[in-house]
Amino acid sequence: MLAYQICAIDNLYCDIEAMALKGKLETVLDLKSSPEKFLSLWKEQAYQVPNLTSTNIQGVHVLEGDWVTPGSIKVWNYTIDGKAEVFQEKIELDEEKKIVRIIGLEGDVLKIYRVCTGTWELTPKDQGSLAKLTLEFEKLNENVPVPHNYMDFVISMTKDIDEGISK
Repeated sequence: MLAYQICAIDNLYCDIEAMALKGKLETVLDLKSSPEKFLSLWKEQAYQVPNLTSTNIQGVHVLEGDWVTPGSIKVWNYTIDGKAEVFQEKIELDEEKKIVRIIGLEGDVLKIYRVCTGTWELTPKDQGSLAKLTLEFEKLNENVPVPHNYMDFVISMTKDIDEGISK
């Protein structure tokens, strides 16, 4: 039986199987935007994301499909820890449950992680929403660090996007 390590650091929670390769990082962000507005951006206007968080994401293009068809594949150019990287993904949306899931298919992050999936679960509140952000990962080997830098990147990106779509 595997032991689990659970930690809490600055509102960031991790659930990592000790001596194993799989884990997830979680946090909750207070957003000014409604769940519908946040979902709409990812559903119909993902091409706007680089304009909203240009320090994190420098570009995006469609590889297969289009901007609105579920399962379309997009390629993102971004900078993390001062290094330019590329990420290929497909987005799954559940409008009823207010969930956005970005599933990594190829790219720099997948050279060290077998799995890298980001999920936003949005809950409406009086003004804005709460976003439970989860980063699920599977390391290629035990020498690979927990992807705290990627979680920080997604948190920063989410805050920038929220600021931009709340205006």
